[in-house]
Amino acid sequence: MGDLVSNLSLGFGVALSFQNLGLAFLGCLVGTLIGVLPGVGPIATIAMLLPITFGLDPVGALIMLAGIYYGAQYGGSTTAILVNIPGEATSVVTTLDGHQMARQGRAGIALGIAAIGSFFAGTVATVVIAALGAPLTSLALIFGPAEYFSLMVMGLVFAVVLARGSILKAIAMILVGVLLSTVGLDLETGEERMTLGLPFLIDGIDFAVLAMGVFGIAEILRNLDHTETRDVVRQAIGRLLPNREDFRQSYKPVLRGTFIGAILGILPGNGAVLGPFASYTIEKKLAKDPSRFGRGAIEGVAGPESANNAGAQTSFIPLLTLGIPPNAVMALMVGAMTIHGIVPGPQVMTRNPELFWGMIASMWVGNLMLLVINLPMVGMWVRLLKVPYHLMFPAILMFCCIGIYSINSLPTDVMFIGFFGIVGYLLIKFGFEPAPMLLGFVLGKLLEENLRRALILSRGSLETFIDRPVSGVLLLVAVVMLVVALLPSIRKGRDEVFTE
Repeated sequence: MGDLVSNLSLGFGVALSFQNLGLAFLGCLVGTLIGVLPGVGPIATIAMLLPITFGLDPVGALIMLAGIYYGAQYGGSTTAILVNIPGEATSVVTTLDGHQMARQGRAGIALGIAAIGSFFAGTVATVVIAALGAPLTSLALIFGPAEYFSLMVMGLVFAVVLARGSILKAIAMILVGVLLSTVGLDLETGEERMTLGLPFLIDGIDFAVLAMGVFGIAEILRNLDHTETRDVVRQAIGRLLPNREDFRQSYKPVLRGTFIGAILGILPGNGAVLGPFASYTIEKKLAKDPSRFGRGAIEGVAGPESANNAGAQTSFIPLLTLGIPPNAVMALMVGAMTIHGIVPGPQVMTRNPELFWGMIASMWVGNLMLLVINLPMVGMWVRLLKVPYHLMFPAILMFCCIGIYSINSLPTDVMFIGFFGIVGYLLIKFGFEPAPMLLGFVLGKLLEENLRRALILSRGSLETFIDRPVSGVLLLVAVVMLVVALLPSIRKGRDEVFTE
C-alpha cells in the first residue's frame, strides 16, 4: 500500500507539471472534438497526430495520445445523444435511449449522467490500473525472450478471436502485418529483405506512414461513400445536472457498467467496444419494465457510458504491464513508444517509472478535465456538429500530407500514405479489418527479435518454448483459444454476436 501511494505521488508529480497538464488538456480537447464529429475516430486521429509527438518528450506525447483516446469516448456520447449518430463505435448503444431522452427534452440530463458516469468509471479504472500495475512488475523478472514470444503469439490469437468478421480474414491480416514488418534490413545480418531494390524501403516501412494511410486516409475515403445526413435535436438541451430520482435510477447501472467495462477492457482485441453492449443487455434483463428501454430509459445511458469509459482505460493494462496492445489504438501507442526509444513490456514500470505512473495519474486528471470540457461547453460542441464534411475532409487530408512530410522530408512518404489509404479502403470494402494488420506490424519486429534471441539462447532448440513453464502455458492458451474459436458451433455463435 505504501508503495502504491509513493508511486501515485510520483505519477501526480509528473502529470501535474505545467507541460503535461497542457498536453493532457490538448489531448482531451482533441479527443472530444473527434468524438463529437462522426466519421473521424480516435485511431485515425492518433495516426495523423503521430508526427507532432516526435518533438515532444515521450511522457508528454503518450499523455496527449491517451487523452485523445478516452476523450473520444466522452465526445462520442454527445453525438449519440444529440444527433442519433454514434461518434464512436463504443457509443452505438447510447443512441438507443440517449437520443430518445433528447427528443423528450431531457438531452441535458442524458449528457449529464453520461459525463458523471464516465468520470466515476474513469476514476475507478485508474485505481484498478494502479493497483494491478505494481504486482505485475514482478513479471519483468520471469519474462525472457521465449516468454515474450509466446505472450505476443497469445496476444495476436486473442486479436484474431475478438476481431469482427471472418477468423481466416483476421489471421490473413495479421500475417500481412508481420510480413510488412520484415521489409528492410535484416536485424542480424544486415541483408536487404523484400525491398524490391527500392532504396527508400531499406529502412523498412515507417509505422506512421502505414498507420496514417490505412486509418487516416482510408477513413476519409470510406466516409465519402456515405451521404451526409444529421438529425440534430431541435428541442432545448435543458438542465445538465440530474435530480435525485435520476441519480437513484442510475447509480446501480453506473456501478455495474464500471465493473463490466473494466473487466472486458482488459481482454486483448476488444478494448472498450464489448463493455457497453454487455452493460445494456444486463440492465435490460434486470429492469422491472424492460419495455422502457429504447424509449428514453436513463439506465440505458448510464450503464453503457460508464462501461465504455472504464474499458477505454483498463485497455491500457495489457499495454503498460505486458507490452501487448489489445487493440489498434494501443498498437499506435506501442508505435509511439518505440519511436521514442521505449521498449514496451514489463520493464516499462521499472525502467521508466515516470512514464508508467505519470500516464496513470494523467488519466485521472484527464477525466476531471473532460468533465469540465464536456458539460459547460456542450453548446459549442452542438454548433460544431453543423460543420459540413466537405470543408472538414480536405483540411484533414492537407494536415496528413504536411505531417508525414515533416518527419523525414521524403516525398515518397506522402505517396505511400496515399497508397496505403487506397489499400486500407479496399480492405474495408472487401470485409478485411485493418486493425489486426497494424497489430501484426507492430508486434512483428518484436516477435522476430524475441524468437531469434530465444533460439540463440537454446542453441536452436524449439523445445525451449514448451520447456519453460510460463511460455508453455501461454502457447497452450493461444492454441486452445484458436481451436475453440474455429469450432463450427462456436464460430457460428461468434458471427451472430458480431452481426447483432
